Amino acid sequence: MAAFRAEFAKSKHVVVLTGAGISAESGVPTFRGAGGFWRKWQATELATPEAFSQNPSLVWEFYHYRRQVMLSKEPNAAHVAIAECEARLAKEGRRLVVITQNIDELHARAGSKNVIELHGSLFKVRCSNCGEVTVNKDNPICRALSGKGAPDPEAVDARIPVDQLPRCKVGGCGGLLRPHVVWFGEQLDDRVLSQTTDELHKCDICLVIGTSSVVYPAAMFAPELAMRGITVAEFNVEETPATQSFGYHFQGLCGSTIPQAVAP
Repeated sequence: MAAFRAEFAKSKHVVVLTGAGISAESGVPTFRGAGGFWRKWQATELATPEAFSQNPSLVWEFYHYRRQVMLSKEPNAAHVAIAECEARLAKEGRRLVVITQNIDELHARAGSKNVIELHGSLFKVRCSNCGEVTVNKDNPICRALSGKGAPDPEAVDARIPVDQLPRCKVGGCGGLLRPHVVWFGEQLDDRVLSQTTDELHKCDICLVIGTSSVVYPAAMFAPELAMRGITVAEFNVEETPATQSFGYHFQGLCGSTIPQAVAP
């Protein structure tokens, strides 16, 4: 850790890549692997354009549940340490930017200002008709979803009529809203990818936190930095497919390793 901290102290442009592992420590479900089910489905079955086209009511129940869950979750020590570090470095004329695969907004809630959300946000919606993206923190997002979305495998699907699901309120559009998240099978937003590429190009040290390094294209970001000779430190509860390509690997809970790593 001392060797990493010495390198970190000299850095001017820090990129922090985060995945589900950092939020899992706040109690956020990952919907991956054993036990990662909502009712009888995994996220890979519901977070797709096809699922939304076939059963928008079911997909909105799933996302309503996820939005509800986040109301009871708070940023953990790792989120807070990253936000405090960003503020401290800014006063020194240095830059720290978070590039996250998470859609829970916990980085922003912890106080991070420079956040690129690769996969969108649970609290933004996009109209499937006019394409307008808006912030939406209504709870519930529509009256018909009130009390719906229970994760119990025995729960009965609400089968909400499509005209009662969240609708666009921009200029009388009325189109069906969808979560503004990148679903399986969809491409990242070009502007988000361009921002990300720019930050990675300027970066002189990278922290990879709580990511399995298997979801592309994000899985390639840190290994490509390492190939360019940029210092990369991985923080995870276990080794990942990319661990061997990084200069540092700190095993353990992010809530304990990250505050040590980025402390003044």
